[in-house]
Amino acid sequence: MRMIRQAKISDVITERLESMIIDGTLTAGEKLLPERLLAEKFQVSRPSLREAIQNLSAKGLIERKQGGGTFVTKSLNKAMTDPLMDLVATRPETQFDLLEFRHALEGMAAYYAALRGQASDYEALSDSLMALQALSKNASAVEEATALSNFYLTMAKASHNMVLLHVMRSMQPMLIDNIQRNFAMLRSGADVEQNIQQQRRDIVDAIVKGDPVMARSASHKHLGFIEQTLLDINQRDTQVQRSLRRIISDE
Repeated sequence: MRMIRQAKISDVITERLESMIIDGTLTAGEKLLPERLLAEKFQVSRPSLREAIQNLSAKGLIERKQGGGTFVTKSLNKAMTDPLMDLVATRPETQFDLLEFRHALEGMAAYYAALRGQASDYEALSDSLMALQALSKNASAVEEATALSNFYLTMAKASHNMVLLHVMRSMQPMLIDNIQRNFAMLRSGADVEQNIQQQRRDIVDAIVKGDPVMARSASHKHLGFIEQTLLDINQRDTQVQRSLRRIISDE
């Protein structure tokens, strides 16, 4: 009969820290607590903690700066920001492809956030929505797009699906770019903006009520409205351009 090998304390700490990185408790570029405080938090010896840190460093998950502390690696999400992805993100025709993909991702995030979310998740999601609504009209497009991206990441975190969270976090630069491009076209009337704000509230309300089907439906309705509005604007602009060409040719 084979004896079951007891896990080393350092391996247990390594797994706990890895889980904190995966679920977003520790984010890319974040500084870890000093070694002494971290050992106290996990209630382990400093040598065991030090070994766990070395394990994570060997895997490229953290980096130590001489005299500056220990940080989660900033380049964790680089796989989704390579030159090819940058090229895809900047092609106008891919903006609708990304919107279609967001239907799947954000619909799934809303569904599982309603299904598995905890009170703390709902509070964080409501706070994120309030922060988005409180943005000044003087805020830059980047600031607004980043705030909205953080809202979606908070929703993904509330889903407690680590793969979904990682994919959405990895796509954040592309998502921010897509949102900025959409904002530039959607600001054609106050009614559009009011509809969008109400749709976001509907998503949060459904999640807080714990209704997964309603949450996913609200997410699809929101993205469908954005998609149709953009299509209508593109069609209108194309008709205007055709009219201008006719006027110029008549002259």
